Amino acid sequence: MQAVLQLTEKAEVTVEGKSTGSIGQGLLVLLGVSREDSEEDVDILVNKIIHLRIFPDENDKMNLSVLDIKGELLVVSQFTLLANCRKGRRPSYNNAAPPATATRLYQMFTQKAEAHLPVATGKFQAMMKVSLINNGPVTILLDSKELGAKAAK
Repeated sequence: MQAVLQLTEKAEVTVEGKSTGSIGQGLLVLLGVSREDSEEDVDILVNKIIHLRIFPDENDKMNLSVLDIKGELLVVSQFTLLANCRKGRRPSYNNAAPPATATRLYQMFTQKAEAHLPVATGKFQAMMKVSLINNGPVTILLDSKELGAKAAK
């Protein structure tokens, strides 16, 4: 499972001109689910994301988590994070999970995150427009396979 995190001042996702989710200060999470992902990957990423100290403290050092600042998450499904561009000029998405699996793990991710802080979402398998004011700018890439079991603790 892969995620791109962007520190936000505010962010919103719309589908067909209608807002499906918006947040103020917090994190935009672009979430990609692979064929190999499981509930363990969900746990690893949720725990890493909510505890990652990437927000500035009173001394302007990255020392606070989204939980510490009482921030929000905007979680948007993004199968294109699994693109394989090694061959040719057209990306392959063979590593992306099938829609049923991806939907289940995406929903599990949002539910587990909601146990800790407010979560807004996009619409799974829809053409979305995402707007944000990226604070910093700060953008972090995470991969549950690289983080391993240690991140879940």
